[in-house]
Amino acid sequence: MRALLGTIFAGKMSFSAFFDPFRHFSVVDIFDILALAFLFYLVYLFVRDRRAGKLFCGVVVALVLYALVRLLRLYAVYYVFSLFLGYGVLLVIIVFQPELRATVEKLGALPFKSLKGVGVEPKNMLLSPDAVQKIVDASKQLSFEKTGALIVIERGTKIGEYIQSGTTLNAELSVPLLRALFVNGAPLHDGAVIIRGGRIFAAGCFLPLSAKEDIHKELGTRHRAAIGISEESDCIAVVVSEETGTISVACGGHLYRYSSTGQLRRKLFELLGKDVEKEKSGGAV
Repeated sequence: MRALLGTIFAGKMSFSAFFDPFRHFSVVDIFDILALAFLFYLVYLFVRDRRAGKLFCGVVVALVLYALVRLLRLYAVYYVFSLFLGYGVLLVIIVFQPELRATVEKLGALPFKSLKGVGVEPKNMLLSPDAVQKIVDASKQLSFEKTGALIVIERGTKIGEYIQSGTTLNAELSVPLLRALFVNGAPLHDGAVIIRGGRIFAAGCFLPLSAKEDIHKELGTRHRAAIGISEESDCIAVVVSEETGTISVACGGHLYRYSSTGQLRRKLFELLGKDVEKEKSGGAV
């Protein structure tokens, strides 16, 4: 490659010289290029739709400037850049720690039978259609009463650290209990209810708040907590606004707002996977 670049810059480029570096290409070289392309694709999946994307662009700009400084032989500036890049990897790990943790957890939840799950949200069926319907009915009543609520449905990624921040109930999922937990003045109404395995496992749980800068100003702490937990795991969070009664669903770091319980029902069945519809129809394929 150096010989090719040297020939180009020397003005002696010829048709045969262009193909000289490729004469010794083998299957291993092709596999090496494809692996590098796949690595860049994973990096793209990591930085898209995240705050890390802007910082990643800043790192790329810094590397380009570093190359220019070295090419122009600006030794003083080159020395400063060298010191910065020496600790660059450590700085990236510190800054990207939440995103790196979430990415590694999602990779651990991927089905390794195929590569279809790369970059795709896993759909683990952990609730029956009856349980989903109870969540929809409870959300409808809470919305009508304009009672704020945050219901988190745990899927493939376990969120035990957030369950421990609340009160363990391990109670049967029911509409009256969900409504009672979020009644204003109730001891556990400020936190989130976490559903695990079709049961109300814990209530009054504290969740991480999203640090996204593009979240609408009218959205409060509940919505930021819903987005935050969906960024760190594959959980689904159902939010009822205390001010407007609007029902929203957070998944994969995105918030979807619905004006009817019918839309909410369809979205939950969609997110929970095809197994829900099969069970709803009696297991027919």
